[in-house]
This record gives sequence, C-alpha cells and structure tokens, in this order.
Amino acid sequence: MVGQSGVKRWVWVMLFLSPGLLGLLVFIVGPVIFSLGLTTFEWNLLTPPQFIGLQNYASLGQDPRFWAALEHTALYTVLYVPAVMAVAFMLALLLNQPLRGRAFFRMAFYVPVVSSWVAVSMMWRWIFNPQYGLMNFLLGLLGIQGPAWLFDPATALYAVVIASVWKDSGFSTVLFLAGLQGIPHEYQEAAQIDGANAFQRLRYITLPLITPTAFFVLITTLIGAFQVFDQMYLMPVEYAQRGTTVLVQLIVNNAFRYQRMGYAATLSWVLFAVIFAITVVQLRLQKRWVYYEL
Repeated sequence: MVGQSGVKRWVWVMLFLSPGLLGLLVFIVGPVIFSLGLTTFEWNLLTPPQFIGLQNYASLGQDPRFWAALEHTALYTVLYVPAVMAVAFMLALLLNQPLRGRAFFRMAFYVPVVSSWVAVSMMWRWIFNPQYGLMNFLLGLLGIQGPAWLFDPATALYAVVIASVWKDSGFSTVLFLAGLQGIPHEYQEAAQIDGANAFQRLRYITLPLITPTAFFVLITTLIGAFQVFDQMYLMPVEYAQRGTTVLVQLIVNNAFRYQRMGYAATLSWVLFAVIFAITVVQLRLQKRWVYYEL
C-alpha cells in the first residue's frame, strides 16, 4: 500500500508535471485527434462541417494533383537525401583534418543553414536565371547551352534540389564531424602501425564506426525531405511550379486556397503514413549496416 508520504510525493510530482501535460494535451494530442476526425468531414470554415465518411480517402486515388505531388516529393527525396549525405560526409572528413583556418571554414559551411529561405531563394533565382545567371554563364564557358532552370517545369525540381543541398549540408556536416571526432584515435594509430594506408583506414575503421551517425542523419534527412515546402513555394516561378508541387504544398493549397479542410487533413495523414512506413523500414534495415562496436 502507498503510505501518506507516498501520496503526497505523487501529488507534488503531478503538480509539477501538470503544465507540461496540459500543453501536451492542448497543443499535440488534441490537434492530432481533431485532424484525424476532420478527415471524415467536408468543411470550408464558413459553413458547418458535413460528415462524408471515408470519401476524402477515396478521392485521393482519383486526384491527379495528389499523384503528381507524391511523384515530385519522392523524386526530390531520392535526389536530395544521398546528395546531402555525400556532400556532408566529404566536408566533415575535410574539416576533421588539421587545416589552417579550420574554425573559419566550419563557420562558413554552417552559415547557409541559419540563413532564411527568402534570402537564399533570391540568390539562387539569380544564379539560375537563364539570361544573366551565374550557372548558365559557367556552362557557357564550357560550350554548354544552359537550360531555363527555375523557369521550366522539366528542370525546376533539379534546380531546387541543388539549392537545397547547398543550404542544408552544413547541418549534417556538423553531425558527421561530431561522429568522426568520437572515433578513438587508438584505432587509427594501431591500423597505421600495422601498415594500413589512408583508404584502408577509411574503409575498415572510419566508415563502420560512423554508421550510427549516418543512420541518424539518414532518418532526419528523409523526414525533412518529405516535409519540404519553403523552397518549392519560393524558388520556381508560377509556371514552373507545375513541375515542383509537393505534398506539403498541396496540403496548404487545399486548406487555405481551396478551403477543403477535410481533404487537407486527409493528405496530412497520408503524408504521415508514408513517413512512418519509411522510418519503420529504415529501423528494421539498420541491423544490416549500422555497427555500434567494431
């Protein structure tokens, strides 16, 4: 039995936890339950909600804009995630070396991460301008006719991926750098004494021991890629946005432009289901390639 002192202890514990629990219920659990229920209604914010059952889910299969947005989101993720991880890992390897001015370069590579997408999009819209942009100027020096980039639905998505990799790689670089510095120097020194060259030390020591960090970067980058919105909304011109509309953009358009709150909530839950399924698969597959000990 719980004594009187134990009851008082629990009262004090619940008293201190109550602000956090209240915030969790009001701002997290409540909206989640509300949005799940909203998927069974048709509601334009001006008239009373009308119950329609699972019709919003059935409408997804017949909506070409949903399939186009899903295709654009998947293509963006397939291009963006490997590029960010590769660039970030190479930068981390470089910044982990005893180079002169290393602190400056670490700061310089992180500046794009804390920069606003509004400012970044303005810079990249100039770089990708087909008439006077830097990208087509450099391609012209090589004798290559540059595309219209952000002004063409066929190339706008690839241009956004390039800008996104430039902006976001700094964050993953910091994570990889922390992982590299957590590898004991004794392993590298012992391998060097045994005659292992730089490539062999990278292959058999650095890469296996960096896999826990790589797994974390993969999961967070995948989730961020499926939730991409800012750059898709800001960078391509209106005509080219036909080739870059992603799921979050479609959710915002249905909620606030077309006032289809129930359909927007349905799209949100579909996006959640996709991210959840991919995360579960990654968690299952980590046993095959993530090493926590040599």
